[in-house]
Amino acid sequence: MEFNYKIILASNSPRRKELLSGLDLDYDIVVLPGIDESYPQDIKKEEVALYIAEKKAKAYKSLLTENSLLITADTVVVLGEKVLGKPIDELDAKDMLHQLSGKTHQVITGVCLTTKGKQKTFSVISDVRFSNLDDSEIEYYVSKYKPLDKAGAYGIQEWIGYVGVEYIGGSYFNVMGLPIQRLYQELKKF
Repeated sequence: MEFNYKIILASNSPRRKELLSGLDLDYDIVVLPGIDESYPQDIKKEEVALYIAEKKAKAYKSLLTENSLLITADTVVVLGEKVLGKPIDELDAKDMLHQLSGKTHQVITGVCLTTKGKQKTFSVISDVRFSNLDDSEIEYYVSKYKPLDKAGAYGIQEWIGYVGVEYIGGSYFNVMGLPIQRLYQELKKF
């Protein structure tokens, strides 16, 4: 598939690279260090990922040329009223997995498509239910897979997803970090 834009993926995530590559598109990766991913505490939890994706787009805006299209994204895990981003350390990762154990949570990815003159944003929500995870499973996963770069401290495509995920409602790829089918549809419209 060909698009009229030079596509730029603003992400260091190997999962997002893998998913975007699955569309057979030519794209470049540009990563600016130190982008602030904070958000106002009074924002609705459903809007956090989109807020951060838009914030990332603003940081890259000056790099855009007339024919470039920037893709920024952010993924968060929402459990009840709590937003779980990336864990700060292994202890935090274990705590997050204990919180998710035996419960259903939402994975929300906000995506922002930006050109010099236009911006389109959307978010996708998937439901994920974990079985009850015991301490040894959580310890094993965190020590072996080091999920510190993943929202909610897990990658569904890794061991924990194989043994712990009972149910997914919605896009599996969204849970991986990029709702690729929806992204494709939005790129076609763009």
